[in-house]
Amino acid sequence: MDDDVLARFEANRSRLFGLAYRMLGSAAEAEDVVQESYLRWLKRDAAADPVDVPEAWLTTVVTNLCLNQLGSARARRERYVGSWLPEPVLTGDGTLGPLETVEQRESVSLGLLVLSERLTPRERAVFVLREAFQHSYREIADILDVDEAHARQLHRRAGQQLDRPRRRRSVDGGEHARIVERFLAAALDGDVAGLEALLADTVVSWADGGGEAAVARRPVRGRDRVARYWLGLGGRPEAAGVRVRVAEVNGEPAAVFTKDRDLLAVVALEIAESRVTAVRLLASPAKLGFAASQLA
Repeated sequence: MDDDVLARFEANRSRLFGLAYRMLGSAAEAEDVVQESYLRWLKRDAAADPVDVPEAWLTTVVTNLCLNQLGSARARRERYVGSWLPEPVLTGDGTLGPLETVEQRESVSLGLLVLSERLTPRERAVFVLREAFQHSYREIADILDVDEAHARQLHRRAGQQLDRPRRRRSVDGGEHARIVERFLAAALDGDVAGLEALLADTVVSWADGGGEAAVARRPVRGRDRVARYWLGLGGRPEAAGVRVRVAEVNGEPAAVFTKDRDLLAVVALEIAESRVTAVRLLASPAKLGFAASQLA
């Protein structure tokens, strides 16, 4: 492969990874998909079979590789121990591509990635291609080998499943970060009143420990229970010596917990009207590998 062709692929790598991650909710699986697309690119070039529009060809390859994986991924998640959450990705460095619009940031949020599990593989593909990458319905139809009307229908169904009007961010990034900091301070300091004041009545806390970390395997629901649960976590002896900082994770401010050089957990909050409506704790060692490599 000559340097020009390799450079062309590398120029697309971040976009392809962002596409595969949004489709699969797994950074490790997304890396595998991008690598497979690279191998197919090499094979195509070795066969002296040039691609007219490399970006479109690579997008089609990655999308279809993801579609092939989604069926088996859903079966694995049905057998998952405890709550399944997507792998966290630090996004301050552009790892998932541009996050300039509301739609682009929304498309990588942990909350929306969880909801995307409701979608059929093709509905998910259409939603990602349209919302995150602004592909036209004609382009999406070509990628999925369907007619344009069907692409529109798939997008409409996806929007209905995801209840789009309720997914918009209700606070800006600065306020979001301040609420994350207040949440952490209250939980770690044992401030019952301060923590309860931040939580919505119907708040739900999910934790993904992958069957290894000592976290709740079922969702914790309601202000009082969520407050007690997080005060209990903050008061554990092992919390001593843990460093906590706020970083951009999946397009929004989140808490990153480290000890020495090890990443222990990531906590993301969903906020509406300045109240925490959902808490997502990722503590599964298998889920933290990619984010840990970003911190190294």
